[in-house]
Amino acid sequence: MPIGLTDLTSLAIHIIISIIVLAPVLWLVGRSLAGKEKAKGSDAVWIVILGVILQSVVGALFSGIVGIILTLLVWLILIHHFFDCGWLMALAIAVVTIIVFIIISIIIAVILGLGFLFLLRII
Repeated sequence: MPIGLTDLTSLAIHIIISIIVLAPVLWLVGRSLAGKEKAKGSDAVWIVILGVILQSVVGALFSGIVGIILTLLVWLILIHHFFDCGWLMALAIAVVTIIVFIIISIIIAVILGLGFLFLLRII
């Protein structure tokens, strides 16, 4: 199935938003856990760009638990490679990044008055 222009536009928007929102969180967590000499800002941006693209490809090819496991593996490989850390450290960086990202998202949603949307998703 050919990729349409709207699919590429959606992917580009997803990449840009992820760079703005996720890359700084990933960089700060990577810097605090792996060290400032290993976790560079540009590395975090590359992890996010490649992660979003590869996540889209994996999501298009696989679904369910296989897709989730492969997506997690892609992100761990990217963190392991770019931040030059061990596998357990890559997993720790990924988990802490997710937790911090969720907390920041909730805070922003509450500030913008969108807190009720999170409650609806939880319920």
